[in-house]
Order: sequence, then C-alpha cells, then structure tokens
Amino acid sequence: MSSPSAHTLTDLSGKTAIVTGAVGIGYAIAYRLAEAGANVMIASRKREDAERSAQALTERGWIVKALEVDVSKEDDVIRMERETVEAFGGIDILVNNAGIYPSMPVMNMTLADFEAVLAVNLKGVFLCTKHVAEQMIKQGRGGKIINITSIDALHPSSVGLAHYDASKHGAWGFTKNSALELAPHKIWVNAIAPGGILTPGVKKLQSAAPAPQGVDMNKITESFLAKIPMHRFGDPDEIGKVALFLASDMSSYMTGTQIIVDGGVLLS
Repeated sequence: MSSPSAHTLTDLSGKTAIVTGAVGIGYAIAYRLAEAGANVMIASRKREDAERSAQALTERGWIVKALEVDVSKEDDVIRMERETVEAFGGIDILVNNAGIYPSMPVMNMTLADFEAVLAVNLKGVFLCTKHVAEQMIKQGRGGKIINITSIDALHPSSVGLAHYDASKHGAWGFTKNSALELAPHKIWVNAIAPGGILTPGVKKLQSAAPAPQGVDMNKITESFLAKIPMHRFGDPDEIGKVALFLASDMSSYMTGTQIIVDGGVLLS
C-alpha cells in the first residue's frame, strides 16, 4: 500500500483558512498556508496591517483577502465568519493567533489592563472557535483549528506578564477541552506554543521606547536569550512551518496537542 507524497499531504488547494493577527507570526502563518494553496482571510484590528499583509501575498499570485476585525467583539467575529464564507464558500482552517502582551508588574496593573489582555487572548479564541466551528459542523467535512499559545502557557518567562500568562494557560486549557468536544465532528484542535520569536512587536519592545514603570526590557531580553540553548530568537516562519504541519494532513492523527517551538528554552 503506497502512502501519499509529502507534497500531497501538505497541499491545501481548495481549502480556506482564517488567520487572526496580520503581522509577525500571523503573516508567516498566512504565507505558508497561502503558499500551500489555501485561500486565506487575514483578520486584524488594524485594517492597514491586514491590507498590507494581504497585498504582499496576493502579489505572489496567492488568493488572500483582508478584514478589519476585533476578535474580542462577537459581532466582529460573526462578520468575519460570514464574509469569509461569502468570499470563499466555506472555512476549513482557523488559526487563532491574535494576541497582545503589554508588560507590567501585577502591582502596577489595573483591572482594565488585566481584562484587556484576556479579552483578546482568551475571549477572542473562544469567540472565533465557537462561530467558525459552527460553520465547520454545518459543512460536514471536518476542519482544523490551531491556537497560538505560548511557552508561558507552561512556565512563566518573565516578570510583567501575569495577565498574559493567565490568558495563555486559559487558551491551552480551552484547546484541550474543545478538542474533546469537536472530535466527533472531525474537527481537530491543536496549539503551538512559541518561545522567543523575533516579531515586529518584540523588536518594538527591544527598541528605545520607554519601558513601563518597574520593567527593564533590556535586562529581561538578555536574561531570556541566555536561557535559550540554541542561543538565538526564533523567526516567525519557524511558527508558520509548524502551522502548515497542523493545518495539513501531515497531522491527521493529532488533536488536543500543544507543539512547543522554543529553541529549547524550557529545558533550562
């Protein structure tokens, strides 16, 4: 009995994907999925980011559209699902990547600060999963949901991210339980836990912009880099490649799993 080729297994032609978050990891994931043949809807709170990323990919001849969407707002998520179906006829892949990570110690954190992070990083994962999975179930052909968590879902990386860590622990728990619920519908739900990835957002934190009171970003960065056995930060494409694996038939017997992509940092 012959097995399908690697090219066949990673071919996403005829499938449609939604990727939330338009820059950094989101762009890298959209790139790999579109390259593999998927129609891709890029959704971002910032319209210009979504449109810029979509244009860069359509210039390569791939089918990519952009939407302005705040994943913490249910009306926006419902519109995203509806407009994706109208544009491409269905949804086969959802990547919950949108996230924020403002750094501040708990003692300087307000309730509004805490709730803002959970609204995007956890509530957004719930809303997108709920409404997109409803469409996948209606279609009756299964689907793939990929949640971008973090190594902070397993172990804190630095002081100043308590709200972020809470949201990512929650996203990992949500991944496992929704994988149980959606498995009868042949919808596989998995997560990717990135370590230190050199995204535009991380670069901005490393720049000369003033750090929040009580946070020395240079010391945090140096300390984190010293813990990475590979002695470097990851590239967004190193997450994009894993997302392609989970979105494709290469991961046909996987659900409720979290893949750690961290250069070995959790070993330390």
